[in-house]
Amino acid sequence: MRLILLIGIAGLTAACTPPPSGTATLPATSLPFFGDGYRAEGDQCRRLGESPETAEFLDHTADLVGCPEDMENLGVFVTDTGAIEAFRQDGYVVYSVPTGV
Repeated sequence: MRLILLIGIAGLTAACTPPPSGTATLPATSLPFFGDGYRAEGDQCRRLGESPETAEFLDHTADLVGCPEDMENLGVFVTDTGAIEAFRQDGYVVYSVPTGV
């Protein structure tokens, strides 16, 4: 009986363990994110692919990038990249970022 109790406690403890660092949990969204960070691996902003929501904003001279609305350095991102806001959805601001092509 003690063994079963210990196994149950170990299982519950494992379920409460936070994910390993570097694996950020993104809010549920239908936006087609890909990659692991825009500009550098691990950045909160990520590139977006094609979907009904993004189709009209895709352009061969710009990257479509989604950033969390509550990202602390959102203004710095916009200034550094020349990003232009396209739309907001599911807690993200979606930007068109010129690629310099």
